[in-house]
Order: sequence, then structure tokens, then C-alpha cells
Amino acid sequence: MGIPFSQVLRIGSYILGNHIKGTTRYPLVLMLEPLFRCNLACQGCGKIDYPKEILNQRLSYDECMQAIDECGAPVVSIAGGEPLLHRDMPKIVKGALDKGKFVICCTNALLFAKKVDQYEPRPNFTWSIHLDGDKEMHDRSVSLDGVYETAEAAIRLAKSRGFQVSINCTLFNDANPERTAKFFDRMKAIGIDGITVSPGYAYERAANQDEFLNRTTTKNLFRNIFRLGKGHKWPFNQSIQFLNFLAGNETYKCTPWGNPTRTVFGWQRPCYLLGEDYAKSFKDLMENTAWDDYGVGNYEKCQDCMVHSGFEATAVIDTVRHPLKAAMVALKGIKTEGAMAPDISLANQRRAKDVFSDHVQQRLAEIREAEAAAKKETDAA
Repeated sequence: MGIPFSQVLRIGSYILGNHIKGTTRYPLVLMLEPLFRCNLACQGCGKIDYPKEILNQRLSYDECMQAIDECGAPVVSIAGGEPLLHRDMPKIVKGALDKGKFVICCTNALLFAKKVDQYEPRPNFTWSIHLDGDKEMHDRSVSLDGVYETAEAAIRLAKSRGFQVSINCTLFNDANPERTAKFFDRMKAIGIDGITVSPGYAYERAANQDEFLNRTTTKNLFRNIFRLGKGHKWPFNQSIQFLNFLAGNETYKCTPWGNPTRTVFGWQRPCYLLGEDYAKSFKDLMENTAWDDYGVGNYEKCQDCMVHSGFEATAVIDTVRHPLKAAMVALKGIKTEGAMAPDISLANQRRAKDVFSDHVQQRLAEIREAEAAAKKETDAA
């Protein structure tokens, strides 16, 4: 199935409308992270390395609705952490859907069977199940045996209840093209509605730094996968031009404002993957972020990134602006042989800065100050 036509039509109209108005920066997908807490500890994850006081924080329902309204993006992707740990998640999902958004709720599926009855199928609602390959690949990725079977059972359960279901597959440097192709075949056979695939981002705080791909390795990996997949019609719910980019056939700069991220810290600068600073409002994020300081060729932390949260928006905008080019790629298939498009030079990129602890310490101070004030008020009563 891939991307539903209604979603393609609405997002295309949204992009054209902004293009006609001359808007240079606008969001496509709100990445909503109501919590960082997770019930897994994946080796390649950079989202869970926080003190318990921060892992215990949650965005409220009202804060989530405010973020959706502030941002205005047509798509809301709810991630984390593990969203199903949030007690108000059914209400948050319904609230976003009632606002007319396309809603994607990401989950590792460990709580899915227990929680699924709290949700109703809706045309604009999709479950995104985290699966980084077959049983051996995925269980190694999440550092826990048996998770693959739970995730596949959740897919079957969701489909039996009438939900749209996709998988979110992140590939690392040990990914095998043949096994990945067989895994995609299996996912298609069990009836998933979409596949989101991306190379892992090299989170600086991730437990295992040896798992990540550089850009050349990424391009060769995806060329091999797409070569094996010719004619298989895997239901990718990503633009053909983003997949073409993964195979090294496009030179794209990232569009970090295309997928703005709201977390318990605020609006994350500059992107979903890189938390260098936080804005208090979406307007502040868009107007006062030094966007040109980031991206491949501009900043060392970005040098190997080819992740969908940064480049899918670029590819989608390129597709809308140059539909014939994208149509030719879709017709002929993604090129998997020959020279690749030139990459962006890293010669003038600025060095990485270690800023992680600064915002963590600031947030901890705020939490402890609020707790002390609450205790003082209670004692006085």
C-alpha cells in the first residue's frame, strides 16, 4: 500500500500552497515525544540516556495539543521513549486525529496487546511497529530476546482489528542485504501497509558507537537491498526520491525544520536527532535557530546522517517541485549501478561541541526547584 493517496494529496497541496506563498521554511511532520522513558535499552538509541528525574517527565495532553496547534504540520508522529507507557496516550492520539491530522504512533510493541483495546481504527491513524530486521537482527538491535515475536504478533493483532500498520526499520553497519530483502518480503506477505527504512543516526550518547554507518557504506547497503528488491514491490511509505537518495543518486541537504520535535525540554534545536538547544515556542524555533550552522558539510555531528527525519522532507519537496523527475525514477526504478551523485564536502564543517549536559542540568534544576516549592507549600498547609 505505501503512503495513502489522501495523505499524498493533502501534503502535496500543503507544500504547493507554501511554495506559492513564498514560504521558505515550514513543517511537514511534527515529531511529538511526550516522554523519554522506554521499556527497552537499545544499543543504538540516543533517546534514553537521561537521569531518572527527566525520564519520569511527561508532556501533558494539553501540552501535546498546544504543540500540534503551534506547529500546524499535517502529520503528527508520536515517538519517545515508548509512547504506550504514557497513560494519556489514547487521549493524545484521539485529540490529534480530531484535529484532522494524519497520526502515526510508534511503539516497540511490548505493551501493544495490553493497550490496543484503548484505541479505535481511523482512516488517518497508523501504528508504526519498531522492527530492525528479522528475529536475529532485531533482537540483537534491542538487546533482548523474544521481542521480534512480540512485534510480529502485534502486527497481526493490529491488522485483525482493522488498523493500518507499518514498520519502522533502522539499519546499522552489520545489516545484511540478503537478509534485509527477505525480511521485507516477509513483512509484505503478512500484510503490513508500509515500510519506513532508514540508516541509524550516530547518537553521541548511544551505548554502542560501533553500530553506525558512514554515508558511503549507507549508499552501498541500500543499492544492494534495492537491487535484490527489484520487482518485489515492497510497500515503502516514503517518497521515491528519498529512497533514491539513500542509494546515492541524489545530493540533498537536510531540511531539519521539516520535522520539528517537541519534547519535555521544549522545541528541540536543530532537529529530531540532535538536541543542541531548546526553544520555548515553535515560533522561536523557526525564527531564531541558526539553521545554517547545521547539516552535512556544516557540522561534524551531521557528517554521516542520511536519516529520513532530516532528508525525507527535502525529498518530498523536491518531488512536488519536480514531479517528472520523480516519475522517471518510479518508472525506471532506483539506479543501483554506476557512479553516485557527488556528496557534500566536509572540508569546512565546524567541530562537534559537547552540549548535552548543559540542558540536562538546567532541566534537572527546574524539576528540583518545582519539587521543593511543592513540598514547601504542602508543609505550610
